[in-house]
Order: sequence, then C-alpha cells, then structure tokens
Amino acid sequence: MPDSNLKVGTKLHIVTRRLFEADLRRHFVGAVTGLFNHCQEVQGYAFVFQPGKNEWQRRPELRTRIFSLGAAGLIVNVIPPDADVAALKYSVVENRLVVTDGASFTHDINEFGISR
Repeated sequence: MPDSNLKVGTKLHIVTRRLFEADLRRHFVGAVTGLFNHCQEVQGYAFVFQPGKNEWQRRPELRTRIFSLGAAGLIVNVIPPDADVAALKYSVVENRLVVTDGASFTHDINEFGISR
C-alpha cells in the first residue's frame, strides 16, 4: 500500500458509525497484519454494546477483519504499540467512558460525556 503511514503491527481502535438509532454499536480493536490495495487486514477483538445491560462486551474469539480505513463509516484511532489488545475492556473512569488495558493505555471513547 503506497503512501500509507500504517505498518504491519500498528494497533487500531475502529468505531463503526451507526446510520440509524437502532443500529448495532460495534467497535474493533487489533493490530494490522496485512496491507493491500486500500484495505488493511486487522486481527483483534470485536466489542458490541449490549443495551439491556448498558455495557460493552468483548467477543471472546480472536478475529481477523478487512477494513478500508478511508471509508466514511469508520472512525479510526491509532493506539500505542505497548497497549495490550487482549486485555482491553470498557469502563467508566471519573465519569468518562474509556477503553483501557488496565495498565499503560486509556482512551476516552466519547469526548463529550458519559453517553454509552
């Protein structure tokens, strides 16, 4: 993939934008394992919001997904290389929803408040 700043091993937090209020709220966190054309192969974990429990749940199985990071329906955050992707979880810290590995990495999910 020419002119890309991404490299194999880059860790990403990818939010799929909802088009409608009832759409499933999905996030994916993982490391780039392949680059080709305008797509990136990312291996990691899917997170889905469970409205009945009002919480984010990580799917237990490691998945490999293909993303086109230039797609308008994605919000992509590069996360630090030392973040432990397998340990990531969502929690509320100081009244803010964050994704954290409980050690070196914490990232605000919603810059505007606690909305889950």
